[in-house]
Amino acid sequence: MIIRIMGEGQIEVAEGDIDVLNSLDSELEAAIETDDEVQFRSKLHALLDKVRQIGKPLPDDTLEPSELILPPSDASIDEVRGMLGDSGLIPG
Repeated sequence: MIIRIMGEGQIEVAEGDIDVLNSLDSELEAAIETDDEVQFRSKLHALLDKVRQIGKPLPDDTLEPSELILPPSDASIDEVRGMLGDSGLIPG
């Protein structure tokens, strides 16, 4: 699965790792629902860090269709709230 982190590039993540990301996504959603800015920032960074950790960055000169688009690490809580779908940032 190809994931784009806005402002950073694309990262290839194995399908088997999506469950780990879904768990972090759920924690991020909970922080957004309670408008907890401190938890929001912590959970957003944890999600993006995990994508970077388990994924393999694609070369900058490669452009593949992104299956998921994640916000940048400096996104506001309102920006991320606007990006949420029915199942969060990461479906599943």
